[in-house]
Amino acid sequence: MFPFPPFFFSCLGCFECCIKCLGGVPYASLVATILCFSGVALFCGCGHVALAGTISILEQNFSTNVTDHALLSEVIKLMQYVIYGIASFFFLYGIILLAEGFYTTSAVKELHGEFKTTICGRCISGMFVFLTYVLGVAWLGVFGFSAVPVFMFYNMWSTCEVIRSLSANMTSADQICVDIRQYGIIPWNAIPGKACGSTLANMCSTPEFYLSYHLFIVACAGAGATVIALLIYMMATTYNFAVLKFKSREDCCTKF
Repeated sequence: MFPFPPFFFSCLGCFECCIKCLGGVPYASLVATILCFSGVALFCGCGHVALAGTISILEQNFSTNVTDHALLSEVIKLMQYVIYGIASFFFLYGIILLAEGFYTTSAVKELHGEFKTTICGRCISGMFVFLTYVLGVAWLGVFGFSAVPVFMFYNMWSTCEVIRSLSANMTSADQICVDIRQYGIIPWNAIPGKACGSTLANMCSTPEFYLSYHLFIVACAGAGATVIALLIYMMATTYNFAVLKFKSREDCCTKF
């Protein structure tokens, strides 16, 4: 029989250690973190550029007087600054939740031997559960709000398609218009307030419209991905809190 070389047992020990380490990874929190970072990055990056393009489209086609859309411009600039804050907050919060997942995964507890919880640890875990639920509800609203510009741009794009089809049939399309004032984003006395016929068709053919429309779609998808990530975080943090609560009981082993 041939004896195994010493490095064989060393490799075997490293393999078992790697398996234990992989078993201690909170995969749910890891997937949620990757999804959250991706969703927030898409929402913030695409939303910022799309908002800037919206102002350009509005000034060129629907509101030639600056005072008519001054309030809207200020709101959009404020939203762009809020986007920076959202991106920074979720980057930090995702890392914190991922770290919390590592430290409360049952497999990690087994690696480090007997685990004892404290009241402070359970309170922090409970705070994460509450905050994640609040953020999840808030992002449902953000997701719904991000669908509004997609709906508006889709209506304009559909109207442009109708105009193109009428032009191909040699039919006048000057009576087909898109009145942006009906959405309430500019006042009713704004001039011209609407785009009709060939003016509207030309607007839909501009790079600003095409880019803004698709960026709003991607931003809406990013908001949806963030909602899914927060739902996964909800389940992970609730499970972690339940484990901490269970481990804090002295009779946990007899009543499991």
